[in-house]
Order: sequence, then structure tokens, then C-alpha cells
Amino acid sequence: MFDGFSPKTVDFLWGIRMNNNREWFLTHKQEYQRYLYEPMKELGAYLFEPFREVPGMQLKVSRIYRDARLQHPAPYKESLWICIRREVDSWGEHPALCFEIVPELVRYGFVLWRPRPEAMEAFRKEITARPEKFLKLLADTEKATGMPMTFDCYKRPKSCENPAIAPFFAWKNNICCIKEEPVGEEIFTPALAERARRLLTVLLPWNEYWQGVIG
Repeated sequence: MFDGFSPKTVDFLWGIRMNNNREWFLTHKQEYQRYLYEPMKELGAYLFEPFREVPGMQLKVSRIYRDARLQHPAPYKESLWICIRREVDSWGEHPALCFEIVPELVRYGFVLWRPRPEAMEAFRKEITARPEKFLKLLADTEKATGMPMTFDCYKRPKSCENPAIAPFFAWKNNICCIKEEPVGEEIFTPALAERARRLLTVLLPWNEYWQGVIG
């Protein structure tokens, strides 16, 4: 059962940011397990509960160890994340519902990080063929969450003859609807899990829309 993070969770995250080396980590490994990894697993199980019946959806809880194949100068991550998505080879190219904690804050919501160019071309074809469906979903999502979608744009947007959807032809990647909460008492209670699960549930139609577009 997720009871909230603790100040010791945040202390560990700041510690690994300032001391990203094997010696420090091994000294503080029990703190990592007790105050960060185990609570994240409990939170992940709670967040995933509404999505168990969604075909193909899976829960992924990250570990702090970086992939040695990436040859990153720092051996450990400075954050931990939860990802609810389909099983895919490259998660960054596909839509996901997520939760992440870093030393300064927690963030959770929807993300489509780095879709392939052909995926965005499929998106443009979809909204050209069915603009009303997309515009309604976008409006419903923003009304339900109280947050706008954010995104990175092409330097030169693709041409579009329909002015109603022309702005969306500029979308390139990092398409998100993310809520951020600064570190404080609000993340040290079980209510954090309730807030996060409620938002992820609201964002499921948005996730499913993109899954349908990308395939």
C-alpha cells in the first residue's frame, strides 16, 4: 500500500544527484530500496489498477541503474518513473501514461516523447480525414484536466488547407499533458496516489487515440 513518499526519499534523490558514484550509492543502497524503489512499486500497482482490463496495457517501474551500453558518465539516474503503456521495443516512440519523481518535484500525466516522423505523418492524415473527432477529444481533455497540451514544433510547419487543424500540423514531438507538484507535504501522503490515478484515468482516451493513430 502506498503511504506517500517521505523527506528521506527526497534526501536520497538529492544525494544521488550530488554524489553519482558507486561508492556513495552502495553506502545508501538500503535507503534507495526502502524510501524510493519500494514506494514506487507500491504506487505503480495502485496507479495500474484501473488499466488492468485495457487490452495490452502493462506497468513498468524503472530502476535507478543506467544502461551500461549507453556509456553515460553517471552510473545512476537522478529520478525514478512509472510507465503504463503497450509493450513496445522503444517506449519513447509510443504514447504512455506516466509518473516521475525527481529531487525538485513529481510529475504525472500523458507523454508521447519522440514519435517517428512517419507516426506524425499518420497523425496529420488522421486529423485531415476526421478533424471533428480530434478537436472534440482535445477540447474534452483540456476541459477535464484543466491543462493545455504542450508540444515541440517543427521549425517549418507542414502545409494544411484546413485552418481549423493547421496549428496541429506543427506538432513534432514531446506531446504532453503533465501535472507537476513541487516537493512538499502534499507528496508525503497517500492522497498523491489518488490525484495521480484520477488524472491518468482521465487521460486514457488521449493515450488510446494516439495508440490507434500510431498502431
